[in-house]
Amino acid sequence: MDVEFPPGKMPNIYNSLVIAGTNEAGLEVKITCEVQQLLGENQVRAVAMSATEGLMRGMTVQDTGAPLSVPVGACTLGRIFNVLGEPVDEQGN
Repeated sequence: MDVEFPPGKMPNIYNSLVIAGTNEAGLEVKITCEVQQLLGENQVRAVAMSATEGLMRGMTVQDTGAPLSVPVGACTLGRIFNVLGEPVDEQGN
């Protein structure tokens, strides 16, 4: 997706972006993206890390200021995580 930012607020390549809010249909939307390309004119191109249904033009996008990251360490051994580092093995957080 292409995202426009205010002048001087452009995210770096590989930064994660979060789109969170409610669309006009009343659906809660939370999508994490990763910046892949700087397009110029305060715009970036990002790749969504999950389905984008419910996404609408004009929704607020927040630059996290950091790349995507996942947990590591002994507490993650034997666990299953998605690409965002969220557990999907139903063993809780």
